[in-house]
Amino acid sequence: MTTVICWGWPQGPGPTNGGEVPRHFFMSGRDCVKELSIFIDESGDFGEYEFHSPFYLLTLVFHDQSLDISPNLLRLRDSMAQRGLPDYTVHAGSLIRREDEYKEFSIEERKKIFDTLFHFVRTTDITYRSIIVEKKHLVEDIDLVVKLTKQLSEFLRDNFFAFSSYDRIVVYYDYGQRELTHILVSIFSTLFNNVEFKKVAPANYKLFQAADMLCTMELLTLKAERKMLSKSELTFFTSARDLYKSYIRAIHKKQF
Repeated sequence: MTTVICWGWPQGPGPTNGGEVPRHFFMSGRDCVKELSIFIDESGDFGEYEFHSPFYLLTLVFHDQSLDISPNLLRLRDSMAQRGLPDYTVHAGSLIRREDEYKEFSIEERKKIFDTLFHFVRTTDITYRSIIVEKKHLVEDIDLVVKLTKQLSEFLRDNFFAFSSYDRIVVYYDYGQRELTHILVSIFSTLFNNVEFKKVAPANYKLFQAADMLCTMELLTLKAERKMLSKSELTFFTSARDLYKSYIRAIHKKQF
């Protein structure tokens, strides 16, 4: 019998924070279970088209559990601490626009937080895919559901063999939108018989925060291409050119 050394836990997925602490080795007399984690975030809603919110984006972040990212997580925590920043949930859109909990933060403080998380996303062993629907072309209320279902199904079918190579697929979502939850459960359950769904609290999963940032970056890409960046977004990134040069070009290398 061959002994295999795997990253992971002998039983279960680990602590409530999704195992985002250094994992230990365990010995197994059989092959490792291949597991794929998929973290999902969205931008937009299922309501009618509005000029200030013309797109609906669905972003999926993929992490092969055989790729240990605990050093990246430790570096992120240490980098936050060294910069005097709290290790908490980062909401990229609100951070950029100086909304909600970031109203009292200076632009220098907000950029420190953004750049620290951005570096983590850029250097961690993950990939992502965003599905985009432009809402102004929708006619019926059901059209957004139809388009999202079609695009997500096509993407998963086109990469069916890659996803099917895993023994276990775990989809993480916060169940923030009921319509999207139904779409995800329906499509993944139809295509794969080894899929599980877990409701997440964003504070417990840095990869869920990565999905939030990647979704935000894809939305900024669309807005920059159409010269729709807001004043606060242009202030934060200086210009559309600098946004592309310093951030978008690098993050697009992570695309699945």
